[in-house]
Amino acid sequence: MRHLNKHNHLGRTNTHRKAMLSNMSSSLIIHKRINTTVAKAKELRTFVEPLINRSKEDTTHNRRIVFSYLGDKDAVKELFREVSPKITSRPGGYTRILKTGTRLGDNSQMCFIELVDFGQQTASTAGKAETEEKKGKTRRGRRKGAAGAEATAKKKEAEANA
Repeated sequence: MRHLNKHNHLGRTNTHRKAMLSNMSSSLIIHKRINTTVAKAKELRTFVEPLINRSKEDTTHNRRIVFSYLGDKDAVKELFREVSPKITSRPGGYTRILKTGTRLGDNSQMCFIELVDFGQQTASTAGKAETEEKKGKTRRGRRKGAAGAEATAKKKEAEANA
């Protein structure tokens, strides 16, 4: 009987699906964030979260089990060295899916899947860079401030020099 064996086959054979999920999980662990379809991301979450949970305890047995799923030494090293120390206190839910809209070619739902603790760090550093850049500018109504006039003057000088 097929009790509790329900999952999305993603239009692939069993071996192709396992290879694809293995490659996607290696990419997710190394890059901390990947862009994919929503259906693949939901399947990837069920594949990668048990591996991340197993990385909490760094033993040879756990490393061998994770390597049998991933097949990538660099991803295993990254998982046990950098990812696991950040998620030791987290009881579960190591990934986050952020929907981004539809793909232009076939209108399929696209999303980012990211590791939760690493996604917050990249978002906060990006926000700090934007606030530092906008710090000199103030916008009241529709007129440009002095900082806006200086920025346009610098752009014109750069274009003239180039």
